[in-house]
Amino acid sequence: MQSLLLCAALLLAGSLALPVRLKREARSTMDMKDVQAYLDAFFPSFTKTKSLSLEEKIEEMQRFFHLTITGKLDEETVAILRQPRCGIPDTGDNRLFSRNPWGKTHLTYKIASYTTDLPKQKVDDAIRRALMVWSDVTPLRFRRVYNGHADIVIEFARREHGDKYPFDGRGRVLAHAFSPGEGIGGDAHFDDDEKWSEFNKESNLFLVAAHEFGHSLGLAHSNVRGALMYPTYTYTNPATFRLPEDDKRRIQKLYGKKSSNS
Repeated sequence: MQSLLLCAALLLAGSLALPVRLKREARSTMDMKDVQAYLDAFFPSFTKTKSLSLEEKIEEMQRFFHLTITGKLDEETVAILRQPRCGIPDTGDNRLFSRNPWGKTHLTYKIASYTTDLPKQKVDDAIRRALMVWSDVTPLRFRRVYNGHADIVIEFARREHGDKYPFDGRGRVLAHAFSPGEGIGGDAHFDDDEKWSEFNKESNLFLVAAHEFGHSLGLAHSNVRGALMYPTYTYTNPATFRLPEDDKRRIQKLYGKKSSNS
């Protein structure tokens, strides 16, 4: 069964280093059931290991995010827990695919439904530009289709929407996407309970979509701060956005570099 690449979004996280005075425990500010649910959803590879205590699981999360390793719910850690993010497990294998998981470089996409937060032409443009983030540095080409089969089907939906991975309402998980493959492989779904925006308001569609399409192409998360494929969402100006080197290196490992003839 294809692995679900749940996403909440993007992902150009700035520095998370906080002053020492913020290192005190913040256990009283977050329910422990919420913490456990977060670890179960986003770090399943070690939450299923019975020998690990909750403190050890928190340490593993802190290690992934390059936080101070305390095993405690200090404010630095709680800040990460509360950020809108992508739902794919952060301990996923970055070597998910070794080479061109689609087996081709010309892919089709279809927008099956829209959000009412933006005019349709704005959604169309954001999706087109998000795909170009990846085609600008690889031989990949994307062609929009309006009917029939498409490699990547894009839709906006709420709560349960037919793929057995219901959205959670406004906040936390912004979107999710599936790894390359048949059926729903490559498809990207966006939570329509979020407030989608063209600019720095709520969730920027271009930024979230660019992250999601990285999953549609076979990329797992990066723990490099500032990478597009970093798990948590942070706004950056779409007009000046450039694909970070970590993402560029990883996508070119899958599909190769863009040639002068591409």
